[in-house]
Amino acid sequence: MGMTLTEKILARAAGRSSVQPGENIWVSVDLLMTHDVCGPGTIGVFKREFGADAKVWDKEKIVLIPDHYIFTSDERANRNVDILREFAAEQNIKYFYDIIDRANFKANPDYKGVCHVALAQEGHTRPGEVLFGTDSHTCNAGAFGQFATGIGNTDAAFIMGTGKLLVKVPATMRFILDGELPPYLLAKDLILQIIGDISVSGANYRTMEFTGTAVDAMSMEERMTLCNMVIEAGGKNGTIAPDQTTFDYVRARTDKPFEPVYTDADASFYSSWHCDVSKLEPVVAQPHSPDNRALARECKDVKIDRVYIGSCTGGKTSDFLHAAKILKGNTVKVPTYIVPATQKVYEDLFTVKHEGQTLSEILLAAGCIEPAAPSCAACLGGPKDTFGRLNEPEVCVSTTNRNFPGRMGNKQAQIYLASPYTAAASALTGHVTDPREFM
Repeated sequence: MGMTLTEKILARAAGRSSVQPGENIWVSVDLLMTHDVCGPGTIGVFKREFGADAKVWDKEKIVLIPDHYIFTSDERANRNVDILREFAAEQNIKYFYDIIDRANFKANPDYKGVCHVALAQEGHTRPGEVLFGTDSHTCNAGAFGQFATGIGNTDAAFIMGTGKLLVKVPATMRFILDGELPPYLLAKDLILQIIGDISVSGANYRTMEFTGTAVDAMSMEERMTLCNMVIEAGGKNGTIAPDQTTFDYVRARTDKPFEPVYTDADASFYSSWHCDVSKLEPVVAQPHSPDNRALARECKDVKIDRVYIGSCTGGKTSDFLHAAKILKGNTVKVPTYIVPATQKVYEDLFTVKHEGQTLSEILLAAGCIEPAAPSCAACLGGPKDTFGRLNEPEVCVSTTNRNFPGRMGNKQAQIYLASPYTAAASALTGHVTDPREFM
């Protein structure tokens, strides 16, 4: 019997010729990522269990990325970054993307922004490898044909000290997305469609493997959106087989070697889900769960207070390009927050053009709030002075990935998850809006 992509990666990382779903195996880790929220806790466990003077297993296989609670006056949040900085210096960590001057993020050449997008942009996401991160959306990197998943502080601390982790091999659910994607749909619509079908627990501790002609035609950033929200279905990880699109992206960012693997033709799947994407419509996830799906046009009577375009799911360059296509020549009716995921994305806003204008020119002319410093910002709520945070019980259309009560701040706030197209269209009307009205 053949193996799936995930099974092959884990088998190789365990030094075995084959593995089966349900087996518990020790795997060697290629990369560990932690950030300012979970990093201090991970470091604390590492020092407690391995010793105050212990050294990490490999100083070049750990990535420290401050990104969550950065641009705030909150002393505890600032202290978290200090702890990362002290640990990076103590351990001589090669990849620490520090920020020292919070008043001017552009004065910090090492600062990147949101960890999941930064990992990809800096060449840390490579086919065939094993990546663990202390953040549930680490599954974002599965778009590159690797095994990537989120873990807790204790597991991360164990990896810090040993470079290994005990993993139960997940069964694989296959999602076949065929057909030509209509011009009014994006990967965000597809993943919300899937989560709405299978529920937030429909893929519990399983791999979600995406394939089909629609996936083949996607850019890397759109593939990242698909894999990013696997966790919202309860998945362990998401995967997409690497192809020339993958190789071109990765090789432009790193010269490190990698060895891709592919699902065997006779591999066994837990289940298969098939969809002709040409028949789908724009969707949203209504409050307060990512699986509370509705067609965007069915929510046209929902009055909104603001729109938020950003996060690892919706703050990439292509996400702002999609929003700009809707906003160009129009004016927003509600406050519209623009939060680029990384410094690179921020720079792209001022250089990438659509119909002769830069993205920033289009966004600002439409009345959007000036782009914020790159970070997770209000996606995880954060301190009350966080940019875009919902401090009042408002209604928000957001390109983020979760809409649980309190996720973006106020517990009574209502968050509608949507694609950049739908978010931009909603900003223009002040109601949840199907983007086809502006296309």
